[in-house]
Amino acid sequence: MLDVLYLAHDVADPAIRRRTLTLEAGGAKVTVAGFRRGADTPSANGVIELGITRDGKFAQRIAAVGKAAMVLGGKLRGVGRPGIIIARNLEMLALANRANAIFGGDIPIVYECLDIHRLLLRKDFAGRALRAAEQYLGRNVSLLVTSSPAFIENYFRPISQLKAPTLLLENMVIDLGDGTAIKPVLPRPPEPGAPWKIGWFGALRCQKSLKLLAEFSRAMDGKFEIVLRGRPAYSEFDDFDGFVKNEPFMTFHGPYKNPEDLAAIYHEVHFSWGIDFFEEGLNSSWLLPNRLYEGCRYGAVPIAMRGTETARFLSAKHIGLFLDRAESAVLARLLADMTPARYLAEFDRVAGTGSESWVFDKTDCQRLVNRLTALRANDAHSAMLQEPSQTQSNKGGLL
Repeated sequence: MLDVLYLAHDVADPAIRRRTLTLEAGGAKVTVAGFRRGADTPSANGVIELGITRDGKFAQRIAAVGKAAMVLGGKLRGVGRPGIIIARNLEMLALANRANAIFGGDIPIVYECLDIHRLLLRKDFAGRALRAAEQYLGRNVSLLVTSSPAFIENYFRPISQLKAPTLLLENMVIDLGDGTAIKPVLPRPPEPGAPWKIGWFGALRCQKSLKLLAEFSRAMDGKFEIVLRGRPAYSEFDDFDGFVKNEPFMTFHGPYKNPEDLAAIYHEVHFSWGIDFFEEGLNSSWLLPNRLYEGCRYGAVPIAMRGTETARFLSAKHIGLFLDRAESAVLARLLADMTPARYLAEFDRVAGTGSESWVFDKTDCQRLVNRLTALRANDAHSAMLQEPSQTQSNKGGLL
């Protein structure tokens, strides 16, 4: 069995729980250690807490990492020697090197980077210094894991100095069923007189999306409702709760469990908001968000911003609706003539892609763990791995 030490930047992030479930379903034993953001509750049991960090407070997080590095040996005293160490985000890569030294210095390190922070892309001294830090901290990385081809094309290949083989691991929906056929989802047009519903689920961090959807729903005078679920990044909003409370056609229903609640919450909506203007033109243009896979898996017609990686991904599959400009009037024109017949046609195209494009099943989990297990017995540049300039797919035969 592969023993994994998973170092998490935010132990309450649902993505940490999903990755833990994925690894455990593949046969690994996972120990999670990491930081807690404020009063948030860890998303997994038995977490080793390394301290508290604040969302959006970069300097404070650096200080917390430095403090954690000094006490890490004591925190890990009861942990057995892991087979690999996974570091989620750059700040945890520093602790991965420290943990590796504690356990003898020869444990493969996997760097999991699913967002490219805007500071890494700056051309000034701060940006160069942070990229130099990434290069230094990543000198012992055996495998880079990222979730979108655009991250590789726009950052890791042309800008980052990190030298490691790359594994593309998309944000697919985890399905840990018994291998039986996945039940198809059914269309759910609204009853006569009832509104169409757009679901914006997951990490809610985009003030621009919130205002755009509010303006749109008011302009449509109740013909469309906006349903919000997930974890708001309160540091990115002026007053998220107050704003939503004052919107007549917008509701927030709090967090949800992924994957357990996905079928139910997506069945309540007709469309999935796949747009994110957070770090507009950079990370938000390159990512393939969780909600993209979740919504399509459960038959919600995705809405994407033209010119983004999400739109390119959906266009290749001939599905989805595309917004040309980030304006409520443009969104109104896109959806104003929505009818049950048009909705059914869009739904059928999404459903016709099948579940394989959206689901990461137990067999995929086992392949992933097998791929990580191979790191223990092979040097990062051995024949078992491809050259650093090459990329392996999350469902490819080389996993």
